[in-house]
Amino acid sequence: MPGRTQESIPFAFVAEADRFRSDIQPPKYRATPGEIAGRWLVGLLVVGGLAASMVFGVPALQSGSGEAPSGSETAATQSD
Repeated sequence: MPGRTQESIPFAFVAEADRFRSDIQPPKYRATPGEIAGRWLVGLLVVGGLAASMVFGVPALQSGSGEAPSGSETAATQSD
C-alpha cells in the first residue's frame, strides 16, 4: 500500500505507568485476639507433642541394663 502513511503510536502512557504511584493503599490486616490465641494453642500443641514423644520414646530406645537374654528368650527368637 504505497499511499498509506505511517502513524506514530503514542507509547508515552506506557512509560508513565511505571512512574505512577497510587496514594490509595489497602488496609493493613490485623489478626483478631481469637486468631492470636489459636496460633498460640497450635504452637503449644506441637511443642507438647514433641516433648511427649521424647518422654515416651527415649526409654523405649534404650537397650536395657546390658544383660544377655535368658535361654527361653534365645530359643524363642531362634525358632522364628
